[in-house]
Formats: sequence, structure tokens, C-alpha cells
Amino acid sequence: MYTTIDFKSKKALKEAVAAGKSVYYYQPGPFGGNVPTEGTIFLEGPHYPKPHTWYAQAEAKGGRIVKVK
Repeated sequence: MYTTIDFKSKKALKEAVAAGKSVYYYQPGPFGGNVPTEGTIFLEGPHYPKPHTWYAQAEAKGGRIVKVK
């Protein structure tokens, strides 16, 4: 899954979530539509077509990322 903001690094994602910014996520392509809104999710970035250079496990509540591990 991707975040709605195209973070260049996992560190930037963690900093945004720690600062209290609302960070949302989605599943691109034909696999979307059944994205969980609660619990553990897995993210990757930056967005395609750039090569993925980071991966993260995060906790979601109400469709928003609340913690990045």
C-alpha cells in the first residue's frame, strides 16, 4: 500500500505521523477496494514508477496511520 503523500523515506513518514499529521493510505491498481481501516498495515514507497527504497509496518485507526514501527 502507499500513503497519500509520496514520502521519500520511512523517516519522513515517521516524522509526519509523530508530529500528528493526518496520513492516509490506499492500495493502487486492481487490488484496491478492500483496504483495512483498522489494525496492522504494510506500506512501501516512494510511489511507482520510482523504485521502492523503503518499507514500513504501521498501525491504522479509522483509515489513518497512527503509528509507524
